[in-house]
Parts: sequence; structure tokens; C-alpha cells
Amino acid sequence: MLNKHSDKQTGPEPAAKLGLRTDETRLVAMMLAIKALVFLYAGQSYQALADQRINGAYGWLELWNRWDALNYQKLAVQGYSAVGDMRPTMVFYPLFPWTIRLLALGLNDYLVSAILISTLASIAAGILLYRLVQLDFSRTTATLAVWFLFIFPTSYFLHIGYTESLFLMLALSCVLAARTEHWLSAGLLGALACLTRANGLVLVPTLLIEAGHQCWTTRRWSWQWLCVAIVPLGFGGYLLLNYHVAGDYFAFLSIRNEFFYISLALPSTGVREAIASLNSSPAQSQIVGMQECLFIALGFACTIASWFKLRPVYGVWMTGNWVLFTSATFVVSVPRYTLTMFPIFFLFAILARRRLWLIGITVWSLLYLALFAGLFAWGRWAF
Repeated sequence: MLNKHSDKQTGPEPAAKLGLRTDETRLVAMMLAIKALVFLYAGQSYQALADQRINGAYGWLELWNRWDALNYQKLAVQGYSAVGDMRPTMVFYPLFPWTIRLLALGLNDYLVSAILISTLASIAAGILLYRLVQLDFSRTTATLAVWFLFIFPTSYFLHIGYTESLFLMLALSCVLAARTEHWLSAGLLGALACLTRANGLVLVPTLLIEAGHQCWTTRRWSWQWLCVAIVPLGFGGYLLLNYHVAGDYFAFLSIRNEFFYISLALPSTGVREAIASLNSSPAQSQIVGMQECLFIALGFACTIASWFKLRPVYGVWMTGNWVLFTSATFVVSVPRYTLTMFPIFFLFAILARRRLWLIGITVWSLLYLALFAGLFAWGRWAF
């Protein structure tokens, strides 16, 4: 059933179809073109700012092998350990490094494996987002949603050895499966999402609300909705990993506090600390704090809007993620985490029906994508 805000014109072909339609093939070309331009721009900006040449094609990939990307590859190579240099990596969820290790068995290169996984997963995420939007809106709106996803200021994380692409692919496929009433698939995909990122747990209330919405609109009960119980099993797998390695199911919580000085707190605490960072020094910390606050505000505004403009399933996903990202004593990387709040791109696409909003959101996204991607490639902290 469509919500009252739908602009859907023609129904999409079955979402379960594996082959790509002509419009989806063009969409893939657009996504690949954006990827190529991001890599080209960041590489050129690195050479200009660092005054160093990039040696060979592999050097263009090594530019992105920074921060958490290194940790995921270390996990793929060495596995988990609760002692020594590997102890801090206990906070990282296992599915991404496991897939890197598996692919590296054939490619014999962990960096290439990580980037290839992210590349394939991001293309799949784009197609899934396109099909998901079309359940309620037109193809034009769906295309715009994918456009805004791939030019979002932190969308460069979709192209490198981070979990964003894999997680988005799993979360989108989970919600799409639920929307099309393939509940066993939704449960299994949700469990895999929980093995990838902590916010995979938000899929539990998200799917429950979708089941309730379907029950309300159809006036019937389906035993398939019980498949939602499969989702937290993925998180249970991560807890078992913690127990096996560190002897404590929740070792990751104490390790996160020990090495990253982050522990659970009310959202009010996280938001207050983010605002306080605006007065910190040096100037770079203030700039980072400003962006953290900006994306906290963006996520909050879009969360409110999603409850009015979109299906309830999306409002729950937005709310759960925003609360989770801000429920910390020290808020960090919210601009990157916002990338997984995919209903934002539904809302951007709806606004973009008006040319002024289309131009405004596109210009803002591209300018900050260029800034953040350039900083990241240069080795500066960029979320």
C-alpha cells in the first residue's frame, strides 16, 4: 500500500529479478563514473597538496588505505586477539574482514580484496536503493535518490575498504525483502547486517514495524513475520566471538572505552559534547566538531521528516540509527554514519522535484565530497 505522499507512476519489475533492466544498467554506469571521478580527483589533489607523485595503479589504491581500513585488513590477516596490538580491533565487527580474507585467498592481496568488495557491494546497494524507492515513488525519484547517495559528502567511504558499502547492501536488501514479503530472506540478511555493524540491530524494530504495517493494511496474520527473530542472531554471533577471544561476551564495550574513550550515554550527552567541541582547539578540531554538529542536525531533521513523508519502516530506521549514533560520551564519525541512514536520500529526491532544491543539494554535496575525499586521501582525519 502506498503512502499518501507517493508520486509513483509505474510499477517496477519484480525486485527479486536478478538481471538488470536497461534503466538499471544506465544507473550502474553512472555509479561507476562517479567512483572513477572520486578516485581521480582525490589522487590529483593529493599530488598537488603533498607535492608527491603516485607510483603506479596500486599507489592510487594505497591513498585510501588509512584509519579503520588498515584495521579491517589486519583482522583479515591475523584474526581477532584480546592481547597486544590487536586488542583494540575487538570493537570491529567480523563479516567485512572475513569476506576480505576469503576473497584474498584467490586474489592474494588484502587491499585489492577490500576495495573490490566495497565496489561490488556499493553497486548492489545503489540498485537495491533504486528498487526500494520505486515501491513508493517514480523512477525519476528513485534515480535521484541513488544520485544523492553517491555524491553525499561522505560517499567516498562507499569506494574504499570500509564497511559502509557491505552494510548498506545488506540493510537495503533486508528492508526490500521485508517490503516484498520475503521474510525468511529479510531475517537472514538482517543477521548478516548485525555481523557487519552495530546498527544492524536497528533492523529488529524496523522489521517489526513493517510487519505491523502489513498486518494493519491487510488485516491478516503471517507466521513468516516470526523470521524477524533471526536478525539478532548475527549480533549473538559477535558476542560469541568476544567470549571466545576475550572470555567476556561484552568485551568490546570495555575495550572501546579503554582505547577510544567512548561509552554509552544518553543522546543529550553526545549532542552536548559535540556542541562543546565547537570551542575546542586547534582550529581543525573546531571544523571537525562543526561538521559533526551539522550532520547530527541533518539526521535529526530528516528523522522527523521521515515520519511525515515516508512509510513508518523508514521512520523507525532513521530514529534508531540517530539515537544510536548520538548515544555516546564522545560523538565521532557522525557524517560517515549518516551515510547508512538511507531514507535521507528518499527525502532529498522528493525535495529535488523543485529545481532549486536539486541544484542546492547537489552543489552542497559535491563541494563537501571534494573537500572530505581530498582530506582523507591526503591522510587527514575526515570522519
